[in-house]
Amino acid sequence: MQKMIVKTNSESIIHLEICKSFWSKFMGLMFRKELPSNTGLIFQYDSESILNTSIHMLFMNFPITVVWINLDNIVVDKKIAMPWHIMYASALPACSVIETNTKFFDEFLLGEKLTFTYEN
Repeated sequence: MQKMIVKTNSESIIHLEICKSFWSKFMGLMFRKELPSNTGLIFQYDSESILNTSIHMLFMNFPITVVWINLDNIVVDKKIAMPWHIMYASALPACSVIETNTKFFDEFLLGEKLTFTYEN
């Protein structure tokens, strides 16, 4: 699986698994017992949308930070998502969604431009 790194506003580094296939997007973090520190997933789509980038928390065992990003890599929304909640959606259209540890919630700022690099 392809991976990338994102650096947050406070210089924290998060290692992200890239979810592009239907199956990887469908499974996401469902059924996992935990999310290792400084890791997460990024879901990438071809165009900006509110509906396509919405998430559910069914079959989740822990809360997560969810960050929605537009085509310019600008943070357009963020939320703490709780297990078993039916749906979370961005207030603005997005083309990527990061799911990571709740400890990173305050490290993503609305309007912030994120920098991504690919990992080997």
